[in-house]
Amino acid sequence: MRLSLPGRRALPAGPGITGTARVDRRTKNLTKRLRPGDVAVIDHLDIDRVSAEALVACRPAAVLNAARSTSGRYPNLGPEILVEAGVPLVDDLGPDVLTVPEGRPLRVVDNQVFDGDRLVAEGVRQDASSVQAAMEEARAGLAVQLEAFAANTMDYLRRERDLLLDGVGVPDVSTPIEGRHVLIVVRGYHYKEDLQILRPYIKEYRPVLVGVDGGADAILEAGWKPDLIVGDMDSVSDKALTCGAEVVVHAYRDGRAPGVERVERLGVRHVVFPATGTSEDVAMLLADDKGAELIVAVGTHATLVEFLDKGRAGMASTFLTRLRVGGKLVDAKGVSRLYRQRISSWQLLWLVCAGLAALVAALASTVAGQATLGIIAAWWESVWAGVQGFFGGIGA
Repeated sequence: MRLSLPGRRALPAGPGITGTARVDRRTKNLTKRLRPGDVAVIDHLDIDRVSAEALVACRPAAVLNAARSTSGRYPNLGPEILVEAGVPLVDDLGPDVLTVPEGRPLRVVDNQVFDGDRLVAEGVRQDASSVQAAMEEARAGLAVQLEAFAANTMDYLRRERDLLLDGVGVPDVSTPIEGRHVLIVVRGYHYKEDLQILRPYIKEYRPVLVGVDGGADAILEAGWKPDLIVGDMDSVSDKALTCGAEVVVHAYRDGRAPGVERVERLGVRHVVFPATGTSEDVAMLLADDKGAELIVAVGTHATLVEFLDKGRAGMASTFLTRLRVGGKLVDAKGVSRLYRQRISSWQLLWLVCAGLAALVAALASTVAGQATLGIIAAWWESVWAGVQGFFGGIGA
């Protein structure tokens, strides 16, 4: 039960947790400026896995959530990730915690948040047992979400039938796609590890690299340059937008495109793609319509929980888009967990040394081998004498 008391109180005894407040209603915006030791103040109902992993990577002193970190709609994994990483999580703090000025020093004592000696808000301190109990309760809500997902699927099909079946509304792009492989990168689960595993594939096939919003930055961080950037432009950096890639701005079906203003301000040429679905759907439909031979997806959403994590009315559009693309789609998400090399570099080095030792021993046991080793030894002595003479001459 949350309690917001703006009046002054005596600060409870105990060290508590202190840090500089970083406040933002949108978690993905906050993580761009969150530094180790800061206190993250967010308003995130049902913290998803990607957001939690981004928060953990920033190493905050604590995460304060104005909303409930698990509402009970479905078993979201975010709170569990934060708690397992040792990040203190206090949620259901209410809207007053969002009024804390940016940069203000905060102190968190158990489930209470203090600004100086003023109690700002009081919420629920999460731990492993409370998170597990919430997860068990939330699993019961999946049946309701599945029914809503089915209803959203039929509604999306009615509204976007022409786009899904006939490609009506897909814009023209200058990037050559016909007959090529297309690699679509979304900043989703395990995208970094999967991109690392796919390096040999990218080097050999040189697919068209498509970054979906922040996926463009993921491609740059991996050492490549995206050919296409698709999205509403709310989570991609200026560096990615100005790297020379072709930009496709995802717009609402009514034509509104908030991302257009940003790309125009940067002077980046672009085309607009109005569609009801998500940006990763737009990327897949674009690649399919332009004749891609194969579409490889990294970090995209595929399960019901992942759809709900995305928070877009069950993401029925993604489900139908995957049906539309059909056999062209190869989902590489999680491929890094399929196989991991179990032999270390040192083990390989010792194996090579052992093989060379066995070869020398085999040569030494035969007359021809002894003669060969003698020739090699004489050659090495000649080389070594030459090296000594060279450096001796320099010293003189």
